[in-house]
Amino acid sequence: YEVTLFLHQVVADLPPAQQAMINHVRRGDAALDGSRLLVVEDDVRNVFALMSLLEPRGAKVQVARNGLEALAVLEGSLQPAGAPLDLVLLYIMMPERAGLTAMREIRRRPEWRNLPIIALTAKAMKTDHMQALTAGANDYMAKPLDVDRLLSLVRIWMPK
Repeated sequence: YEVTLFLHQVVADLPPAQQAMINHVRRGDAALDGSRLLVVEDDVRNVFALMSLLEPRGAKVQVARNGLEALAVLEGSLQPAGAPLDLVLLYIMMPERAGLTAMREIRRRPEWRNLPIIALTAKAMKTDHMQALTAGANDYMAKPLDVDRLLSLVRIWMPK
């Protein structure tokens, strides 16, 4: 308690610009701050969980409910008024253009060949992992999602 109180006092004595910088670091995650992520998932509970994890760390999250919507969001990001996306979190099992099919279509486009994609799935078999990587995922994570590992993967694949 005394250490916390001391550190708070030290920060309070700093100039406002330095206080703002320290508060910014405490609030966010430097790797995610200002990043634009696309979450492709049809289960609203999973979408909520991912948004609750990523947005407080400074990420701007867009959502698509299936592979078709994901491709539409990606198309929109290429438009003059659109903002490019930094990373895609894509669930494999979805209606209307499942994740593997959507990944293959994304990778066919030259402008998205280097877009990081992390595949998320309930299946944890080695063959599922290989299918996702072959379809174009940069990485793969099985449910239940380990929050710390997911954040680590996002930081690793986030363009610098």
